[in-house]
Amino acid sequence: MSMDFTTPEVKQSPPPSVPTQAAPPPPELRSPPASISFPPTELQSPSMSETPEVSLDKVPYPPPPSAQITKKKPVLKTALDKLEYGLAQARLAIRRACQAAKNGTHMDNKGQGQYEPYGDVYRNAAAFRQSYREMERRFKVYVYSEGEEPLVHNGPCKEIYAIEGRFIQEMQGNYNPFLTTDPDKAHVYFLPFSVAMMVTYLYEKETGDMEPLRLFVWDYVDVLRHKYSFWNRSGGADHFMLSCHDWGPAITRSNIDLGTRAIRVLCNANTSEGYVPWKDASLPEINLVGGHIPAELGGPPAKDRPHLAFFAGRDHGPVRPQLFKYWEGKDDDVIVYQWLPENLDYHKLMKTSRFCICPGGYEVNSPRIVEAIYNECVPVIIADSFVLPFSDVLNWEAFSLHVKESDIPNLKIILQNVTMENYTTMQKKVSQVQRHFLLHQPPERYDVLHMILHSVWLRRLNIRVGFS
Repeated sequence: MSMDFTTPEVKQSPPPSVPTQAAPPPPELRSPPASISFPPTELQSPSMSETPEVSLDKVPYPPPPSAQITKKKPVLKTALDKLEYGLAQARLAIRRACQAAKNGTHMDNKGQGQYEPYGDVYRNAAAFRQSYREMERRFKVYVYSEGEEPLVHNGPCKEIYAIEGRFIQEMQGNYNPFLTTDPDKAHVYFLPFSVAMMVTYLYEKETGDMEPLRLFVWDYVDVLRHKYSFWNRSGGADHFMLSCHDWGPAITRSNIDLGTRAIRVLCNANTSEGYVPWKDASLPEINLVGGHIPAELGGPPAKDRPHLAFFAGRDHGPVRPQLFKYWEGKDDDVIVYQWLPENLDYHKLMKTSRFCICPGGYEVNSPRIVEAIYNECVPVIIADSFVLPFSDVLNWEAFSLHVKESDIPNLKIILQNVTMENYTTMQKKVSQVQRHFLLHQPPERYDVLHMILHSVWLRRLNIRVGFS
């Protein structure tokens, strides 16, 4: 049964009488930025959303160096001035890296023992490399200490919402180089509440009533607004939260600043439900059965995959009924089950299929996308309003297929039209991007936790907070 995600009117209690500074003018928001260095026709996310993603090389400041104009370094009076000036320098470095790559003069770090992104699995590899280096050099996150477990500073670390708990956990580790205990040195501020834990402890089952969860989020933000100056000076634009639960968008919309200005990192990245690609970030859904990454990553080449396509999953949401109507039990090449027979192995079928069908369920995201990547099975994504994870960096069209919901009856023809040569190329690229969806403890460069941070870093690059 689908839930009603409409947001009822929330009664706002008067703010607590905590001394606070008057809020300065809101930050300058750059809308819409784009995604690393593309001509205007390629700004669209490969998620089939028509809203552009975040940009690195098209920011309007600082201007490129000129032989005729020499600018002095500005007087940096405050800690915020220093942060904003550092971000301006990062933008300039990214633009220069893009230009150097176009001119063929960029530095090649291949073969130096560490992975560096190259190739057309990236929308602009040169911009991504430089942006990632700038993030490692500069980016600092402050985590608010307010709130108590289990609703705050905690989250599920296994099964379908595992990425939510794992990220919250890593953002409170003692050895995370991106963390700072000095809020004046932070570029962004993390709100470490868990929507999944709220659903467990605040939601009354079968009622559909999200009001207790909305009120908790409202109160939490209200405390931060009155205790600190950081939320007020930006209107929340340099703050972020993360949720993999389906209700993340609906619950956060109840607070106007959190819903419309703050960075929301969401698994339910659905543009039809208020997800804003230039401001929010799409989060991959990773189902950690027992809390562990599958031991057997990868899979055989195309010649050892006898099945054309595979899907198994429950019948819910608007897309899957159509998939079952046209393909369940109808074709030996397109294997579709609502309930997988006990004598069949789910991951083995993924490893023996060339394409893995990933339709939306109640919401647009699905753990099957990451499962397909783990098994080096080319994902076939069927979710029209879905903004794909890391699509401001990754060129999903290079390693996945996107089928419109209306084209489900033609699914087999679409898949058969992919030549073996093209399929082999796509499968190799699936293997290449796999590192960006893996969890490590401790985290490793370019893994999923660093990619999430990079998504937040990109969005912070595209705002300017009170730079004098």
